[in-house]
Parts: sequence; C-alpha cells; structure tokens
Amino acid sequence: MKKIVIKLNGETRYTHVEPNDTLLDILRDNLGATSVKSGCERGDCGACAVLLQGESVRSCLIFAVEADGQAVETIEGMSKDRKMSDLQTAFHEKNAFQCGFCAPGTIISTVELLKENPQPEKAEIQEAIAGNLCRCTGYSTIIDTVKEFSEKK
Repeated sequence: MKKIVIKLNGETRYTHVEPNDTLLDILRDNLGATSVKSGCERGDCGACAVLLQGESVRSCLIFAVEADGQAVETIEGMSKDRKMSDLQTAFHEKNAFQCGFCAPGTIISTVELLKENPQPEKAEIQEAIAGNLCRCTGYSTIIDTVKEFSEKK
C-alpha cells in the first residue's frame, strides 16, 4: 500500500492504493466520485473520463499512483453549491441524454473542447466526443446542445 494525495475537485484528498489500482478504482471506491463510470475498462467508451491536470483522460488507463500530487476534476466538481454548471444545465434542459451513463464522460470531453475552442463547428464537436460511446441518443441531441451552448457564450 502506498499513500497518495490527489486534489479532487479542488479538495486535497489522501488515500492508500495498491500498485495496480487504477485512478477509476480509487475515485469511485476510495474517494466517492461515483459519476466516474466503469464501462469497458480498456479506454474505449469514455465513461470514466476525468480531467487530470486539466486534460481529459480515461481514468481506467491511469494507475492511481501516477495521479499522486495531481489535480483531478470530475463532473461532481463542476457543480457549485449543489447547483449544476451552465453546461450541465444546458444538457439537462435539452434532454441531451437518456439513461445518463455516458453523460459525465461526455461532459468532461465537452469541457476540454470548449476550453480549447469556445466556438466549435458541429464536425469539431463530433470529433471531440467521438471517444464517448452513447447507446441511447444517436449523438445528434448532444452535438446540437454543445453547438447551441457555445453560441450563447
């Protein structure tokens, strides 16, 4: 066991990990970040996406010890005072997701996109979320929501 420190959603958190624990494992099991979903556990589906030092990563592919001393942001960290962020609200108001399983990872990917390109075209949005699998929506509502949100900013 190794003790590590992670700045999770702005809060310094300590936990003990095994050498083979993934960031996904400790976020969910040790630190209570249940928005981070375990889908494929191979980095293909995007359900476990988080921002690590501001960049979107698949937490199932990162060993927890690799995140020691780093900042991790999950969808829980985007809410302030139990109020959804503007982006979360846009997705909610447009009913962009059906079951919601892919929502946290898709929103993480969208946050990274909008940070790099505040006014993306539909094709750029589609490319940015291509690594986030959604079995319910067919993506058009998600893409339209991101496009409309970016145009209002």
